[in-house]
Amino acid sequence: MSDQRTLDVYARKASDYSAMTNEYEAPQLAGFMADLPPGGHVLDLGCGPGKEAAAMARAGFKVTAVDAVPEMVELASAYSGVEARCETFDDLSDEDIYDGVWANFSLLHAAREDMPRHLAAIHRALKTGGRFHIAVKTGTEAKRDRLDRLYTYFTGPELTGLLEFAGFTCTASEAGRSKGLDETYAGWIAISAHA
Repeated sequence: MSDQRTLDVYARKASDYSAMTNEYEAPQLAGFMADLPPGGHVLDLGCGPGKEAAAMARAGFKVTAVDAVPEMVELASAYSGVEARCETFDDLSDEDIYDGVWANFSLLHAAREDMPRHLAAIHRALKTGGRFHIAVKTGTEAKRDRLDRLYTYFTGPELTGLLEFAGFTCTASEAGRSKGLDETYAGWIAISAHA
């Protein structure tokens, strides 16, 4: 289930988060889009204010964007070509309809014990060979940041193992360190995979 305290933080900080990401575009987004068929259907899972969903829509993709925070959905729905809905990770029940699923620093708010179930649902939602991008913060624990958001940290091998168990083939990974909304720096890993 979603952590209500985390959702409350994002509801209060929606405009701040939108401003922080205004000039940001994940470096993996271009490669993700290049691997999709022209005009393909993409799910932005945990879309936040919708900046990356908007970039994919501008590139000609059909974009469905979901987030559990109504304030974020409102921001995302303002972008042309983005169909935004208020849904949690648990609401994903689509089967074989997406050419790609983009989960950029969203699933890190799910509980560790729920990750296998969420990854299995994503795999079912993708067409055969569909592309999946996931990025999380790296570590081995679960804890709250100074804004009261709950994070579950994963090591690269742990996340790779979970993806493979769900039926994915991992094709590339990238690691780095950057500053978040709470003004602290953290390590991260991004993995590209296909169903």
